[in-house]
Amino acid sequence: MAQMATPPQRPHQPRRQPGWQPGPHGRGYPPSDPATRRLPRPPRPEGPTEQLRAPRGEPPTEQFRARRAPTDPAATQKIATPRPPAAQGAPAGPPPKRAWLRSWQAAALIAVIAVALVIGGLAGAELYARHRAGALLVAVAECVVEDNATVSFGVNPPFLWQHITGHYTNISVQTAGRQVQAAEGMTADVTLKDIRLQGTADSKGTIGSLTATLSWTSAGIKDTVAENLPGVGSLVTGVSTDAAAGTITLEAAGDNRVTARPVVTDGDLALEVLDVTGPFSKETVQDALDGLTTKLNENYPLGIHADSVAVTDTGVVGEFSSQDASIPNDESDPCFARL
Repeated sequence: MAQMATPPQRPHQPRRQPGWQPGPHGRGYPPSDPATRRLPRPPRPEGPTEQLRAPRGEPPTEQFRARRAPTDPAATQKIATPRPPAAQGAPAGPPPKRAWLRSWQAAALIAVIAVALVIGGLAGAELYARHRAGALLVAVAECVVEDNATVSFGVNPPFLWQHITGHYTNISVQTAGRQVQAAEGMTADVTLKDIRLQGTADSKGTIGSLTATLSWTSAGIKDTVAENLPGVGSLVTGVSTDAAAGTITLEAAGDNRVTARPVVTDGDLALEVLDVTGPFSKETVQDALDGLTTKLNENYPLGIHADSVAVTDTGVVGEFSSQDASIPNDESDPCFARL
């Protein structure tokens, strides 16, 4: 068999391998791998392109890098549709409906804050007015009864309005029970209504109505008699009451005693002597007790007079009142000078 001639080879051309594919200019490519394939490059966009160049003398502020195409053939590229550019100079903001809602909420919040501040200010002024007026009336009450006292006010209308107008609808006074002026062991529970602090030349105002409940204990009656009836009062050792008979009994040493009945005569509280056992006559004891009750009645201010009296198991309780009373000025009663 004739031997085939081998064509001459160029010195710079490598030896062809099996499966070698011819290329341009006589160059070849290695055989393709059946397990892989080349991805086609995406087509270039048509039209002119713009190159971004940094101004001279200034360093570039941002670098643009092309994104690499995904190697996964299953991945897909989504080209986002560019939004139309906003109008030049148009402010970017929320939609009109949302802006209106926010404006309404802001206005409502401001209104709520303003109302809260007003209510808080009125509440503070109410408390301050109550404290100031209460301190003044407590001082007046303690001066009149010569005992500790507490004062409370009505709530209708609000006290601040009452304080501004000088017209108080309801005031309550409660004493500690140590004494009411010269009456030892007496407690006063007083209610004043329709008080008008509108001063005149003769008074500082008027009190529409005044009611008072005076509770006088048996021990207080004993101490009052001993304090205000020198000589005779010192002989009294105790006081007992009989609610069924409506009488009180002043007991002295031995079998000496005085039995009297509390009564109201012409608006004055009196002790009517019923029986006397001992060295003193009935008339002498009556004159001594009349002097004591007269002293008590004359010291009640604001035209207060007795309406009724009752004897209890623990003492004597009297109901007193006054209508359209004039509040005395500084000259006639120094206790009311603070008003």
